[in-house]
Amino acid sequence: MTLARIKNLILDMDGVLWRGDTPMPGLVEFFAMLRRRGMGYALATNNATKTAVMYTEKLAHFGVDIAPQHIVTSAEATAAFLREEYASGTAVYVVGDKGLHDAIAAQGFTIVTPQQARDGAQAAIVVAGFARSATYEIMAMGAHLINQGARFVGTNPDPSYPSEIGPLPGAGALLAFIETGTGVKPTIVGKPEPIMFRQAMRRMGGTPDNTAMVGDRLNTDILGAKNAGLQAILVLSGISTREDMAAQGIEPDFIFADIGEITAVLSQASS
Repeated sequence: MTLARIKNLILDMDGVLWRGDTPMPGLVEFFAMLRRRGMGYALATNNATKTAVMYTEKLAHFGVDIAPQHIVTSAEATAAFLREEYASGTAVYVVGDKGLHDAIAAQGFTIVTPQQARDGAQAAIVVAGFARSATYEIMAMGAHLINQGARFVGTNPDPSYPSEIGPLPGAGALLAFIETGTGVKPTIVGKPEPIMFRQAMRRMGGTPDNTAMVGDRLNTDILGAKNAGLQAILVLSGISTREDMAAQGIEPDFIFADIGEITAVLSQASS
């Protein structure tokens, strides 16, 4: 198996393109190589805290010009998924930061606040993702609504995310808090479920045969790629290690140290 048939890449961001607020070495050169080769790409992240525009601004700060339509967040994927099943105006309680709130509102849902929930307001859905702004009250009111019958939906199950100082608790940790308090498991929309991968392929006009996922986490990026029928490329610049592959029983198709090594290999292949 070679990289030759890959025409489109779905790229995870944190741990692949940057760590926290630090770009990976060779980031600018990586995207220049993709454009030079005419490859399609979509940036797909389980992080639901930011909007696509916020990610374009972050990338611009790193010296890379990426249009918002190239970016798929788990917040957008979750909101789009719910809009397929629920009418505009449906009451939704959100445990999340700006990205998730904006995505849910953009789909026409009515957002229930923690105070409204405490005052007796009901919601059809509780949607939870990573939230630096989360407090006990915010999560407790989400659990309360689930106990009252609301559907529990999670943007992604990531237990941690890579930072400059090492892994820190992620969305999965917040979901576990609510699940423990309710006994209800959430429906997961983000990686490793195939929904985000399908949305990303639609944006690129790609197919499973000519698309690969580049990620740093075996149990979301790589497993998700396998679930969606894609080739899977693991980079060792984020969370997962070679030792984790044996422990988790998840095998990528390719392994690279980082995006710099991918740039070198693909550049050599086209020379």
